[in-house]
Formats: sequence, structure tokens, C-alpha cells
Amino acid sequence: MFKHTLCIALGLSLVLSFGLGAAQAADDKPLQIVIVAGTKSHGYGSHEFNAGGLLLERELKRALRKRVAITVHRDGWPSDAKAFDNADAVILYMNGGGRHPILQQLAPMRKLMAKGIGLMCMHYAVEVPKGEAGRAFQDWIGGYYESGFSINPHWKAKAKLHASHPITRGVERFDVHDEWYFNMRFREGHKGVTNILQAVPDDEARSGKTSYPRGPKKHIVEASGRTETLLWAVEREDGGRGVGFTGGHFHWNWAQPHYRRLILNAIVWVAGGDVPKAGVPVLTISLDDLKANQDYPPNPKRADFKKIEADVKRWNALLDQ
Repeated sequence: MFKHTLCIALGLSLVLSFGLGAAQAADDKPLQIVIVAGTKSHGYGSHEFNAGGLLLERELKRALRKRVAITVHRDGWPSDAKAFDNADAVILYMNGGGRHPILQQLAPMRKLMAKGIGLMCMHYAVEVPKGEAGRAFQDWIGGYYESGFSINPHWKAKAKLHASHPITRGVERFDVHDEWYFNMRFREGHKGVTNILQAVPDDEARSGKTSYPRGPKKHIVEASGRTETLLWAVEREDGGRGVGFTGGHFHWNWAQPHYRRLILNAIVWVAGGDVPKAGVPVLTISLDDLKANQDYPPNPKRADFKKIEADVKRWNALLDQ
């Protein structure tokens, strides 16, 4: 009887460990992930870098527990020069363009990347000026948003997912309205870049009516019907990994479980971890969870809370299927 019980217990333990998909073996050190969240940006509900970073931290910790160790630096680049010393991956979720904090950090970042540390840039953080910074991003994450070449409209992306990449494990097709950038300036010939999430923008998105600066841009409009890449991944020659993700504008979208799982998977992958076969587990989320840690006080003029709560309930229901 004891042997039978012991076998069942061991079997359950193995199933649980396998199901959670340990990012590393249980006796290995946890994945060290550093999230750098930017300063205040667009106003309530948008570009909520601090709230988004803290939410992703919470989700990874409650899904993978001791398999990950996460530090979130709020309100911009950490002042401590040793902040990235033990990192397996750095996740940047912040304002970009000509004010991108990384522009003052290119030299130390090169040293980090040479060590094989992963780098993931989300939303505005994928934009840097062309030239030195653009070339660095092509090396580190495979591409970047180039002003005048890329575009940043608000539109609903109907997800096309890479069928076999670890980042899409457990992720089902989703439709999400966001400020999806596209037409990235990738490496020449798309060399080494794997398209993970793609979609076809409609012609209104291509018109630039909702982008800044406003369109139209001839080369964008003329590419009507073309599939665009919204999340991509690279494996660098230095052993590190890179990921670019153009969504992440509307904070409420984190309630969508497959959108959220895609990013949680990407964080584990870019840190060099083994993504669980069923993807990182995602649990239900509440409206209060989404409201937490935002930079601005709740503003009904910028958020229809009844609609958002209905969306949250609808999306949570997907977890029961």
C-alpha cells in the first residue's frame, strides 16, 4: 500500500513539474529576469509601463514560482550600474525614439549582449533612431521601428502564429485591438529573424489615419494586403536571444490570456529558459489587477470600465475551455 501511494505521489510530482515546464532544472538557479519600466507617458490606460511590468512580474512568479527571479526597475533606467550583472535577460518596456534611455547606454549594453544576455523590447521601446542605435538593435533583437519607414496605427490584429516556435506554445489565435507597429527595419534579407506573430493590417490602418505622425505613407499604402510581423525572435551568434514586440499600448489588453501567454512565453524564451510544452500557465485576472500600479488615477473619460470588465470576464472564460 505504501509503495503504491509513493508511486502515485511521485507520478503526480513528475506530472506537475512537467506541466509547469521548469524554465530550468529544479536544482539549477532560477532564470534571472530584469524588467526596466519607463516613466509616465501617454495618460491613464496607455503606455502603463510600470503597471504592465509589475503585472508581468506577478504572472511569471505565480506561474513558475521559484523557477524565476524577477526584478522590476520602475520609472526608468536603473541608476545602479550593477543592476544587470546577474541577468539572463533584460526586458525594456518604455518610451523610445530620440528619447530612448538606451541611447545613453549603448556601450554598456554592448558588453552585456557580448555575454549572451537576452534582450526583449516591447512597444515604444522597439523604436530607436537609425544609425548606430538602429544597427545595434538589428544585431541584438533583429530589427527596430524606424521613423519615416515604419508606422504605428491603432488596429485589430487577427493573429497568425508561428506553428512550432516555443514562444507560441499553448497560445491560441486571438484578435486584439492595439497600437500595432509594423514595417520594421529588419536585418538585411530578414537574416536570422523568425516571425512569431503576424497579421494583415486593413487599408484603414495603412492609411495612417490613426498613426503619429499622420499618413499616408506611399510605401505603406502600396503594400496593401501584405502580412506584417508584430513579434519576432532571433538567436544571436554570441549565444543570446532577442525579441521585439510591437503591441503593448493599451494596458487592458493584458487581460487577454493568449496575448498575455505569448509575452510570458517570450520572456522565458529570451532568458534562455525552456518554455513549458503547454506554455506558461495563465490564471484569471481581475479589473482591480489591471487598475493596480498605474501611473495616473482612474479616469472614466479614458476608460469604459463596464466594457473593460465585460471583456475581462469574457477573456477569463477562455481559461475554462
